Amino acid sequence: MAQSEIPREDVEAALHTRRELGADYEPAIVDSLVERIDSAIEARVAAELQRRAPVTNDLSRKDHADRSLALGIVTIVLAVPLTAISAAMVGFLAVVLVWVGLVAINVAYALGNRR
Repeated sequence: MAQSEIPREDVEAALHTRRELGADYEPAIVDSLVERIDSAIEARVAAELQRRAPVTNDLSRKDHADRSLALGIVTIVLAVPLTAISAAMVGFLAVVLVWVGLVAINVAYALGNRR
């Protein structure tokens, strides 16, 4: 893994080297220092992403579980009056149609959120 910090002495050495060698070597010295800084930044970002990855996945799973629970509760709450109304007004065929619709909504949600 790349070094996540550049010691102050290294930066001071690069500046001292630039003063000793003159302006002719400045681009090479600056490029070398920039590469080390880039590597340090990349190492820090990678470490932070790796640290946060499990938390993000856990939150995503929890959010999905919460939404699934909410959909289940709403389905049950709506199923009772819809069943009663459809049975009283139309009959058995309407009850079957209501339940097929409720099941289809839940199946569509479950299939849409598969990973």
